[in-house]
Amino acid sequence: MQGHIIITGATGVIGAELVLRLIARGEKLVLFTRSPESARQKIPGAEQYVKWDSDMEDGAWMSFISGAKAVIHLAGKPLLESRWNEVHKMECYNSRIFGTRHIVSAINAAPQKPKVFISASAIGYYGSFDSCADTSDFIETGSEGKDFLAKICYDWEKEALKAENSVERLVLLRTGIVLSTKGGMLQKMLTPFNYFLGGPIGSGLQCLSWIHVDDEIACILETLDNPSYKGAINAVSPIPVSMKDFAAQLGDVLGKPSLLQVPKFVVQLLMGEGGEYAVKGQKVKPSFLQAHGFKFNHPILADALTDLIANKK
Repeated sequence: MQGHIIITGATGVIGAELVLRLIARGEKLVLFTRSPESARQKIPGAEQYVKWDSDMEDGAWMSFISGAKAVIHLAGKPLLESRWNEVHKMECYNSRIFGTRHIVSAINAAPQKPKVFISASAIGYYGSFDSCADTSDFIETGSEGKDFLAKICYDWEKEALKAENSVERLVLLRTGIVLSTKGGMLQKMLTPFNYFLGGPIGSGLQCLSWIHVDDEIACILETLDNPSYKGAINAVSPIPVSMKDFAAQLGDVLGKPSLLQVPKFVVQLLMGEGGEYAVKGQKVKPSFLQAHGFKFNHPILADALTDLIANKK
């Protein structure tokens, strides 16, 4: 097979939408997935569904790397889906570091190297802060933070960079909070709001650097197609907001009050150490995207929330 696109993490919120968009435009896709049959049922239409997970140092999956047009590597164990303990933290770290390491090793060994390698990262790279006032805006040239999430992102990118000399373009996609009603933070906040129990999480002062799922997909597609896109790219809206403002605007869109603040200690009881990160944020700007003329379809939070909820995206 030649000229195909390989995707890991294809069954996640971002990956599933990306697959649909790429199939619609006629791309040949090979999905690397832990459960090929389950992936085939969930997102039909790919050329191949290949057994892969982050622990597989080698295997039949390696043969698909050679001749690929691009590898889009999105896989990683969800960080905030479970209560944190040392086992969960290590699984989250290892899934990203080892998964990327094995993909990169296969790229470097391939007889015909992929042209583009898009490797997921996150704005956690810059560290986490209690308030929007704690820090100036982070852009792609900002230095890495010092906390656990920053270490994951830094080490994750360090593994991806080992493919830099093998591909024409390497992109480190530092994604913010992706807004979708199908998963992630927004989906979790909808339930209490629907029962008139909504409100900000933690102090409400923390910054949320967010992006509408459609703009996230558009960003990945532009990264795939545009030869000027390379290096670290912040995938966030140009207008971050505080958690308090986010909750208030979500309440306005839903026609529900945003009065019941979820205290930090409650989040920590539910999530362990992960609760510390759930009540913090980052003030990040999409400097690269703006410099390259990327057009956001939903740069304003109220418009983004209206679109997502009205269309169940």
